[in-house]
Amino acid sequence: MIGQNAPDFTLKNTAKEPISLSSYRGKTVILAFYPGAFTGVCDKEMCAFQDNMAKLNDVAATVIGISVDSPWANAEFARKYNLEFELLSDIDREVVTAYDAKFVGLGGIDGYVSANRVVIIIDKAGTIQHRWVAENPGVEPDYDALVAVAESL
Repeated sequence: MIGQNAPDFTLKNTAKEPISLSSYRGKTVILAFYPGAFTGVCDKEMCAFQDNMAKLNDVAATVIGISVDSPWANAEFARKYNLEFELLSDIDREVVTAYDAKFVGLGGIDGYVSANRVVIIIDKAGTIQHRWVAENPGVEPDYDALVAVAESL
């Protein structure tokens, strides 16, 4: 996957507006897949990205959070934590599939497919430059390392 063109997609944001990855061409994009809003570790992860927004903005990097949650759940999640980046709803699980970011059985629910905790960094030309995958959904990424990768692009 690293070195390949990032698969384009269009998903609904918290205002139910369509957002396409291709509209971010020319910017470094950090796709932060997360299992579910209001699930503890996801709350910490999205807040950590928010805490790093100034550094990421300095290097023209854009964070996009993606989960299988509804736009309504994501909207409440963004409101509660004052998240200033897009949260997109992959309710059909097409994007988590395209990015090999599926997790089956979250919370012990057999057959439930959510996003795994995966971070993909895409350069300005739309090429995947970095991929981090959690060994399990309870593990957070090294945020400083992710910011360093974004700064290097």
